[in-house]
Amino acid sequence: MTHLKHLVLAAIGFSMLAIPAAQAQPRHDGPRAGVHRHVAPPPAAHRPHVRPAPSHAHRRWSSGQRYNDWRRHSAVSDYHRYGLRRPGPGQRWIKVNNDYLLISTATGLIASIMAGR
Repeated sequence: MTHLKHLVLAAIGFSMLAIPAAQAQPRHDGPRAGVHRHVAPPPAAHRPHVRPAPSHAHRRWSSGQRYNDWRRHSAVSDYHRYGLRRPGPGQRWIKVNNDYLLISTATGLIASIMAGR
């Protein structure tokens, strides 16, 4: 009986030592192991068109056009300094890049445009 106990304990001890050693061995998945295939992006004809963010740098303004981002710009309070006329009630001068726009605060419509110097 003691021989059987020693044999079972030896087998359990051996398996406890063999498991970590087996897990530490590198895997061999064949000749292409570790080689990753690079997938190229689809051609431009198949990609959806992404429109760039709107830039107001080269935009041509016109009276009556709606300008929705007017709240992002601070109001020009010293309009006489820039040669601008006094805004009417419900209007505000704003500077967008190098242009001055007279905006109706109720609708966001451009009432007048002055090119900056």
